[in-house]
Amino acid sequence: MKENLIKTIEENPIALGTSNNNKPHVSVAAFVKIKDEKIIVTNNYMKTTIENIKENPLVNLVVWNKDWKGYQIEGSANYFKEGMWLDFIKNIPENKDEPCKGAIIIQINKIKSIG
Repeated sequence: MKENLIKTIEENPIALGTSNNNKPHVSVAAFVKIKDEKIIVTNNYMKTTIENIKENPLVNLVVWNKDWKGYQIEGSANYFKEGMWLDFIKNIPENKDEPCKGAIIIQINKIKSIG
């Protein structure tokens, strides 16, 4: 995975799109990391996003930097409320005082540069 992609994802908020029953939904997440070629998103306050992923794992996210250069990423998501992925997000320094309800793990299917 390219270093500038990792840096852009880990240093900027992302817009995470999900859908269920033909109803789109977008959440914003800030504590996002890359591990093992996967995107790891912390669920601190998401409800609809998690419900949608359980019904339809296909997701789309967009991230960009201050220069409006970024990426649109299509992927497939799984949600974990326990185990190694929950432990991983709980150890992210930014999550120190957050509830860390679970981890969304996104397997990347397609990356498109934008900007």
